[in-house]
Amino acid sequence: MDLYMVLLAIFGAIVLLTAWTPMLLEELPLSLPIVCIAIGMALASSPLHTVLAVNPLESREATERLTEFVVIVSLMGAGLKLHRPPGFRRWGATWRLLGISMPLTIAAITLIGWGFLGLGLPAALLLGAALAPTDPVLASDVQVGPPRSGADDETRFALTSEAGLNDGLAFPFVYLAIAMAGVQATGEPFLADWLRHDVVWKLSVGALAGWLGGRAVGWLMFRLPDRARISRTGDGFVALGITGLVYGGTELLDGYGFLAVFVAGVSVRAMERRHAYHEKLHEFAEQIERLLMMALLVFFGAAIAEGSIFGALDWRVVVASLAILFLVRPLSGWIGLIGHPAPAEARAATAFFGIRGLGSFYYLAYALGEAEFERPGALWVTVCCVVLLSIVLHGTTVTPVMRRLDGRRARNPARATPPPATRAASRARRDETAP
Repeated sequence: MDLYMVLLAIFGAIVLLTAWTPMLLEELPLSLPIVCIAIGMALASSPLHTVLAVNPLESREATERLTEFVVIVSLMGAGLKLHRPPGFRRWGATWRLLGISMPLTIAAITLIGWGFLGLGLPAALLLGAALAPTDPVLASDVQVGPPRSGADDETRFALTSEAGLNDGLAFPFVYLAIAMAGVQATGEPFLADWLRHDVVWKLSVGALAGWLGGRAVGWLMFRLPDRARISRTGDGFVALGITGLVYGGTELLDGYGFLAVFVAGVSVRAMERRHAYHEKLHEFAEQIERLLMMALLVFFGAAIAEGSIFGALDWRVVVASLAILFLVRPLSGWIGLIGHPAPAEARAATAFFGIRGLGSFYYLAYALGEAEFERPGALWVTVCCVVLLSIVLHGTTVTPVMRRLDGRRARNPARATPPPATRAASRARRDETAP
């Protein structure tokens, strides 16, 4: 049997499933990631099991690069979807989730890793940093709709903007874990350098490079004379070019590329919010993201079935994973949203749907390549367990929960969004809902 031809046929099947499966699952309590993992588990019993069932711990660099690429494409798509202009009040739920809920989540998971799983403090902090962010790839089912679709309620907006920003904001904590692991070997002080370089410098460069890059590309698209405008081409793959240019350029400047890519997407959208070209850009980014996600999760499912990932699974990991999904994220999300004017059911859904996914794999693979952490196998099995449970839990509940929320908003539109508190907020609301 020609292995190349078999792989080519499987790739073709994945492409077709990428296009057709979301339509088939619209009314079912299932998600595309669940189907992908099931396909991978089925293929694990085929003659291709030695090719597909790859343990991420044994292929750390490949895991890092593949997940990195799918995350940055997803971040660009998330930025392009956001019609609401940035602002303190308009993005109130986002700032609460980032400034309150995310640090609480990192602290709680670190405590679980250190006190319950028996990890050292650097490894426990790495676990917290890797599992705290809401994943922009797997959370697509609870994000706002494509540009100009009108699907921009408070829950979807909060989860989309949170997923776009917290991937970049988790990096300082990843670097803190790396620094703590290194100081155990060298004994050198690290806190001042971490604050100066990994927090202030990298965050500033990431935000500024993303904003400037997005403004520059947006100007080329929408401000040049009509004959020269890039938007006239209608090419959606421009989104991929923006993503690569902004991410690579920001990383070369020693900034956080994840943050820059999302900010660039928001900045491009802000240049001309109502232009139809945003739909083309988002559509291409979404297609590439979905294709890569399916391929990676098929490999993940095959590795699960083969047994290489969960060979060291024990009851403590399962209990810790359930606590992270059912207690840590919902409670920290709810605490962060206390006082927010959104309806209680919307705040509860926002707190619950903090989906963990491919970004967690990236953070862990990256950190393990930068420093020596104790018990890397325990870190991998815990992250994989949380991601798998999150895919199943959130994938089976997202359709009925969001349908219920949409039904309540339709019956009582006055409670759909918080009331504006100022004239500026009122003007922003009109801009958000404009076609």
